Amino acid sequence: MKNLLLLLALLISLGTIIYLYQRLSTTEQALQLAEKRFADCEQVTFQLQMQKQGITPRGRQNTAGDTPSGE
Repeated sequence: MKNLLLLLALLISLGTIIYLYQRLSTTEQALQLAEKRFADCEQVTFQLQMQKQGITPRGRQNTAGDTPSGE
């Protein structure tokens, strides 16, 4: 009887460990997704701030106005 209780306690402990591991894995995946979304939001916010200030990204500069009009 004592061995049966010990075995039952070990099985409950193992079940609890497996359950907590699964919850931790799910939480880590959710955290990674949230961090990615946050980084995307930061990038968009930065781009909108630059656009509002009239600063264009390097790849999209208008070079037509760079030459003097007297030439």
